Amino acid sequence: QVQLVESGGGLVQAGGSLRLSCAASGFIFSESLMAWYRQAPGKQREFVAAITPGRNTNYADSVKGRFTISRDNGKKVVYLRMNALKPEDTAVYYCSNVRLNSWGQGTQVTVSS
Repeated sequence: QVQLVESGGGLVQAGGSLRLSCAASGFIFSESLMAWYRQAPGKQREFVAAITPGRNTNYADSVKGRFTISRDNGKKVVYLRMNALKPEDTAVYYCSNVRLNSWGQGTQVTVSS
């Protein structure tokens, strides 16, 4: 079955960096549009970034220039490199296979001011 397992979250000071990973299984990863979303307390889940099978990328305006999404098709992993983190980036970050509407369990990112 489809599985998405996120890791790499944690507590970081404002201005710091983190790299999230999402290990995928149960589908043809190399042919899949993958995305990262996030949900802050009391807010709706929002789009962060996406990457196509051909490695075209798209970002939310709020993270452009600070976050980078990438993928390793051999390892079946999608990454989210987050630089210059801000307290407003605090959220649970979820990995998603967009076409299958499948989600991981999420990983908590907390940015202290």
